[in-house]
Amino acid sequence: MEKKPAKTPVAILVRVSTAKQETDRQVSELRSYADKKGYEVVAVCEETVSGRAQETERHGLREVEALAESGAVKKVLVHEVSRLARKNSIVHRFVENLEEKGVSLYWHAQGVETLLGNGKRNPAASIMLALLAEMARNEVETLSTRIKSGLAEAKKKGRKLGRPEGSTLERSDFLAKHRDIMRLLKAGQSVRNTAKITGKGMSTVQRVKASIGDAL
Repeated sequence: MEKKPAKTPVAILVRVSTAKQETDRQVSELRSYADKKGYEVVAVCEETVSGRAQETERHGLREVEALAESGAVKKVLVHEVSRLARKNSIVHRFVENLEEKGVSLYWHAQGVETLLGNGKRNPAASIMLALLAEMARNEVETLSTRIKSGLAEAKKKGRKLGRPEGSTLERSDFLAKHRDIMRLLKAGQSVRNTAKITGKGMSTVQRVKASIGDAL
């Protein structure tokens, strides 16, 4: 009986900026693509973090790099380049790290891979990656400019900005609201695991951790 060739092991990487957003659509479409190509999805790495976050906050990227380092995956699937990061430096370093380990990055929006079938770099993908990474960065800067302009205009017209009076939580009230996060952090859970267990955003968990400070 002829032995079937082993399936190509892949990791799916998805990111959303806030806990209010969901990764379901990204995961579903990438799983569907993997099934059509006959790949084996060995890991789904999810992040809830801003695309402009520092590399030290990007646990999903680190997980994928660890999988690539160990040889557990040969490809990484993302929905679009902006899901990697909205900082060019992070995007390019991540892709270079994968390429050094012989792992190809596929982004679904354009259906492009960074490595060719022979393992060499895909020149077209390199050019497109640079362009899309720059576009992702520029989107954030444009949005930031619009927000600042809108706030300045509102202030000029005498509108009151910020939270309504009485809505700002004092430190004690904030911590009381998130006792579940406090318990898990004090029990030694990581920020990422705490966010997953409580179903709350990474940014909220990080704020709680910063608030309790030396108590951990």
